[in-house]
Amino acid sequence: MLNQAEGYIQKNIGEINTKSRIYESAPWGFEASTSFLNQTLIIETQLDPLEILLEIKQIEDLLGRVKTAENYESRTIDIDILFFNDEIIKLPQLIIPHPQIQNRKFTLVPLAEIALKFVHPEFKKTIQDLLLDCKDESIVKIYK
Repeated sequence: MLNQAEGYIQKNIGEINTKSRIYESAPWGFEASTSFLNQTLIIETQLDPLEILLEIKQIEDLLGRVKTAENYESRTIDIDILFFNDEIIKLPQLIIPHPQIQNRKFTLVPLAEIALKFVHPEFKKTIQDLLLDCKDESIVKIYK
């Protein structure tokens, strides 16, 4: 599924410059019987953030994502925009940087692999510092 998502991203959003390894973790924010796989990508694109969001929703639909609840739930795929350069965007349909990034080890660990020194534009902390400060105690390990 991640390979398919990557192909669609490359085709419809932009050039993938860097990608982390794939990591496995327990679900965050809800109970589920399966682990989650996570990966972060750095993409070079000509699209603006709202155009990217539209493309992401289409990719998720193509890969079978069905959103049925307002809360967290298991899903086939979930693609988020974590950052867009060093911009801060606050719109009803899109918030960048992602508002939960500092609380989610499953996002920070793969992000640290490819962007350790990137500075969060609101918190003025590197990804490395956000990871060190993160209170999330989940186990995030490299997937086989």
